[in-house]
Amino acid sequence: MPRSPKLDRSHDVTARRSRIPERCRSRFGLMSLCASLFAAALPQAVQAQTDYYNTDRGRPLTIEDAYATERYAFELQLAPVRLERTPGGVYQWGVEPEIAYGILPRTHVEIGAPISYVDTGRGARRSGLAGVELSLLHNLNVETRLPALAIVGDVLLPVGAFGPDKAVVSATGIATRTFTWARFHLNGQYTFGNDDSGQQSGSAPRAGPGAVEVSRWLAGISVDRTSPLRSILIGAEIFARRPRGQGNEVEWNTALGVRKQLSPHFNVDGGVGKQLSGDGRSWFATFGLSRAFAIRSLFPGA
Repeated sequence: MPRSPKLDRSHDVTARRSRIPERCRSRFGLMSLCASLFAAALPQAVQAQTDYYNTDRGRPLTIEDAYATERYAFELQLAPVRLERTPGGVYQWGVEPEIAYGILPRTHVEIGAPISYVDTGRGARRSGLAGVELSLLHNLNVETRLPALAIVGDVLLPVGAFGPDKAVVSATGIATRTFTWARFHLNGQYTFGNDDSGQQSGSAPRAGPGAVEVSRWLAGISVDRTSPLRSILIGAEIFARRPRGQGNEVEWNTALGVRKQLSPHFNVDGGVGKQLSGDGRSWFATFGLSRAFAIRSLFPGA
């Protein structure tokens, strides 16, 4: 019985495929393998792009979010700079290199070494280490119907010319709530100990990061909005703090900040702010560059 034309055409196609050179079939298989590997790696690349909206204290705003550095990952703050100018013309610089490590799930530890530089404009300049800061952040939960919550413990050790007389211990509670159009963050911090133990006698007040930010308490709110296609975050904050020391008034501060992801490993940030009340009523600006990386030997089974 003769075959139908349709079957004959199928037979011809099969015959033509059988005559494809082995080299072409090998190249086609290699291309398919590469495409599969790219597709498998794509979610990891997308996940790496999300780091720019995990904000840290001072990078670029004082009010931070409730999320920790990813487990087994390092985040190195390469050049976190703060410049402050008081109405009297005194310039105060601060640099605080620090590194964080995701030691446990939703938990990171951090160590920083704030360095302060004060220029009074009359030829008098002072510089020095403003302590060594140890910090631990633990994220209690991911967001569901409840906001993400975190607790932070900080210890500022008495090291350097601008460091405190005694170790300063503080605790912070953080809440983060995400909406389709913005994220909101609430921070509340309390510092333990006597008001007269936070700073060396004779050290300049508000000398820079570390010693500058030692408060009896601090509370504030921030809001930020992200642009995923541009890997950029824009945020604003307002917070109140009472500096340590007898008779100090409550200070209100506000700031604007931007954080931009340059690559899967590098972020840059900047901000400007103003002290609205209190004695100083200074302006300040911040700039920072951070790098995220991991060490393969620290992973389980490596």
